[in-house]
Amino acid sequence: MNLLRSFLLLIIPGTLFFAALYLHLHVPIPVTWQPLLTSFPYLAASAGLFLGWRFNRTRVLWIIILLIVVDRALALTTLSGREYLLLVASILVPLNLVLYSWWSERGLLTVHGLLRLIIFLFQSFVVAWLYVTWSKDLMTWLSRPLLFAGFFEKAPFPQTTILIMLLSLIALLFRFFMKPEALEGSFCWILAAVAAGFWWPEDFSYWCGVAAFLLTIALIESSFKMAFNDELTGLPARRAMNELLLKIGRRYTIAMVDVDHFKKVNDRYGHDVGDQVLRMVATCLRRISGGGRAFRYGGEEFVVVFPSKDLERALPHLEELRETIGRAGFVVRGRKRLKPKSEQIHRASVGKASFQVTVSIGAAARDEKNTTPQQLIKAADQALYKAKKAGRNQVCIS
Repeated sequence: MNLLRSFLLLIIPGTLFFAALYLHLHVPIPVTWQPLLTSFPYLAASAGLFLGWRFNRTRVLWIIILLIVVDRALALTTLSGREYLLLVASILVPLNLVLYSWWSERGLLTVHGLLRLIIFLFQSFVVAWLYVTWSKDLMTWLSRPLLFAGFFEKAPFPQTTILIMLLSLIALLFRFFMKPEALEGSFCWILAAVAAGFWWPEDFSYWCGVAAFLLTIALIESSFKMAFNDELTGLPARRAMNELLLKIGRRYTIAMVDVDHFKKVNDRYGHDVGDQVLRMVATCLRRISGGGRAFRYGGEEFVVVFPSKDLERALPHLEELRETIGRAGFVVRGRKRLKPKSEQIHRASVGKASFQVTVSIGAAARDEKNTTPQQLIKAADQALYKAKKAGRNQVCIS
């Protein structure tokens, strides 16, 4: 499932790019639509800048600012300097995309934000200085063939540009496979849009608009994920559970799952190990059988919803989940995983320690007494309390 999701995160923006490419090459734009086409880059860039500022996504801000500056520079530069600017920009923009994709999010006014501003201004100064002092020699040097001169004879870019773009694409794809998220996947297609803009420089504004649009869509997708998914475990969060319960049918079962003695794990081994335990439990919950859908409820509590299932049909799957977690076990390796202030751990256990992770589960199904999701969650919570009071590591029903 994760592989499919990663594939979709890379393919969906690619579909949008190819749709934009098809429109550009094959669809004649009616005269009445020309104002909309002219306004498209400005609308897309404005939306991207606003959302990037609103959600504190400085990488999005800097990429759009970079594209705006290049677009305006190409529009205002004289014909003699346009060829130089196209060549230099076709090399610097892909390299900047790679830099921003690997650079972590930081505020605009932080040290990292100011460093990006300095790098941006420094590049602008160097490009302007080279244009005044060394533009012809630089263009000759950058345009020289590196290998297989005849093979690249009809290419729209010099070999240096092609090499930089290919290396940048490899770096962006590698970044995406390391961190498969919507924003990272969109960077690959932004590079494709930028390459199309340099291929058809007379329509560079259009392709900047396409790049800004792809960034905006990816930003909305990543913000949606943050709102509906738990960052620590990767499971859907409580908001996603509430959305499901709004449209669920009349027959369903809700189970509350709580990690036993979780506070002792945090006290003994530290919160880093506690987080690892939650991730391990979440992995087991993600694989629950019977059509159950797992959610992170908060703290060490999780919720499993069985749509269209009563208690009798849901209980075997909950028992299987409890046994799976109990058999998994957990191994702590290395001194760094232990809480520094803990004096209760024997020195021999510092190198390697293991313990069993168990869960208590309380379940309740919709009936005449519990008709709303809120009542059902409360009933499942009471059943969970019963399981803990009875000795933990068991399933109780309301």
